[in-house]
Amino acid sequence: FLRESHSPSSFHFNCLGQCRLVDIASASNFHCFKLRHFHLDLRLNFAVKEITGWQVLELVAIQPGVQTLVLDTHPSLLIQSIDCKVPGITGAQDISPSLIYRVDPFTDYGSSLNISLPAYVIRPHRAFQITVRYTTTDGPAIWWLDAELTCGQTRPLVFTQGHSVCNRSFFPCFDTPAVKSTYTATVRVPEGVTVLMSASRSAYSKQDRVFQFSMEYPVPAYLVALVAGDLQHVDIGPRSRVWAEPCVLTCAVSKLGGSVERWLNVAEDLFGPYVWGRYDIVFLPPSFPIVAMENPCLTFIISSILESREFLLIDVIHEIAHGWFGNAVTNATWEEMWLSEGLATYAQRRITTEAYGEAFTCLETVFRLDALHRQMRLLGDNNPVSKLQVKFEPGINPSSLMNLFTYEKGFCFVSYLSQLCGNVKRFDSFLRAYIEQFKFSSVVAQDLLDFFLCFFPELKESCVAQREGLEFERWLNACGPPLCEPDLSAGGVLTGPVQRLCDLWASEPPDPEAIANFNLSSWSTFQTVLFLDRLLDRSPLSHGRYQTILDEMNAEVRIRWLQIVVRNSFYPDLPRIRGFLHKHVSGD
Repeated sequence: FLRESHSPSSFHFNCLGQCRLVDIASASNFHCFKLRHFHLDLRLNFAVKEITGWQVLELVAIQPGVQTLVLDTHPSLLIQSIDCKVPGITGAQDISPSLIYRVDPFTDYGSSLNISLPAYVIRPHRAFQITVRYTTTDGPAIWWLDAELTCGQTRPLVFTQGHSVCNRSFFPCFDTPAVKSTYTATVRVPEGVTVLMSASRSAYSKQDRVFQFSMEYPVPAYLVALVAGDLQHVDIGPRSRVWAEPCVLTCAVSKLGGSVERWLNVAEDLFGPYVWGRYDIVFLPPSFPIVAMENPCLTFIISSILESREFLLIDVIHEIAHGWFGNAVTNATWEEMWLSEGLATYAQRRITTEAYGEAFTCLETVFRLDALHRQMRLLGDNNPVSKLQVKFEPGINPSSLMNLFTYEKGFCFVSYLSQLCGNVKRFDSFLRAYIEQFKFSSVVAQDLLDFFLCFFPELKESCVAQREGLEFERWLNACGPPLCEPDLSAGGVLTGPVQRLCDLWASEPPDPEAIANFNLSSWSTFQTVLFLDRLLDRSPLSHGRYQTILDEMNAEVRIRWLQIVVRNSFYPDLPRIRGFLHKHVSGD
């Protein structure tokens, strides 16, 4: 499903010879229009699990002769009517009758909405408004949870998840990270329901049960998010609050405490001002399909992460890092997702190094790189999915390309760039300048690398981009593991004991007395999961040496131990598997 190519396939040339970006995952003609703003007016109906309402898009045509507006949509999104208005023009041209449109197949994950535009609309630099009235059904962006699937099991909940190309089933849009705009929203709900959105401002009318939202900074469609249910909040800092169901809220607040403001301050010292105003967090039930999502102003995160403070810490800091890398500056196409995830992973580790020390950061990095090499062994060295510049055929869902290479191989490339500078602080300065240069825009890899070489002219003069075996082009387009990895020896004080115990467990014959000298209850979670992952790599082991290694295990430890249980047919712990699945899959 991936095509072998070393050409800059994200760019095509139009009939005028102008270079334009192409997003193969979008059916829209986004390059023909400037999207200035859009507004959503929605009503949530929990009884029938539908969202009804309308969307108003404010557009300007930027290509001559265009007669059709093409938006991304989805078969689950039912269009009722489409109207057009040109503000400032009165009479018949002020509000037109319903426009002619058709919906065509595009891929398994979406359709194209083709809207014929009246001739009077197409004027240079003239803004016009398109209003689309629609109803959502069971599209991939919208997750309706019955009460029994929530944490509190008392009231239903709904949330949206737009990454990568799901929000076309939430509202018609230019569903590409290349397009950013501001938005506002009005959301009407039943009594007792609280609504949150990834917006910088909000207001609520209790009498009308209407929530108003405004995102004053431009964002791509996939970062528009909504959650509604029995949600309460506690402020945990001057610009942060935690939202959750009542039964989760106390635990969430106690686990985060005042840490979020500390992490934000460290990030600002490294990368410049946090531009989004608020940084709030909402904890969602275990049905949330990923661990966390970096929706601007409102991180979505799965509640089961609360079982492990270290994983909670890492995931929240990673989402904070996205405030700079991914949200403020975004990859222009999904074929270069590493521009968001690789840079955010590097930024996350800079934050943890400043806040918790180099040894802790190295331990977490060793754990992740172990997982990368594990995935590499499964896929093979020549699998094209291991490229940083992944080229995929039409119809392939970009979400299927979310893998460890995007994060960890991307991180290694960014770390290599930092190493070329000779000083991590100099690279911090570069990243601050990069954010300032490209803030609220979308970029391709060449933008980053050109800016890097201009920022460090001595590196450009020494031709570091063509250094044999470490060429920038090879980093981007070669299959396989990273061309080099950062020095992680500072983590040896934490990783050394892990490897020694792993060797003892796998040795023939075993040495029970030596094994007993290790006290796993004193280890950090990352040490324990690193040990279990490496033990799992060596399974099945010889029979007769299994015991439940920890009586009190969080979910990250438990899921690994239970894989070892299955792999080694350790029958005494098999009943624990049912309990784990019941808790983390059913939502209990």
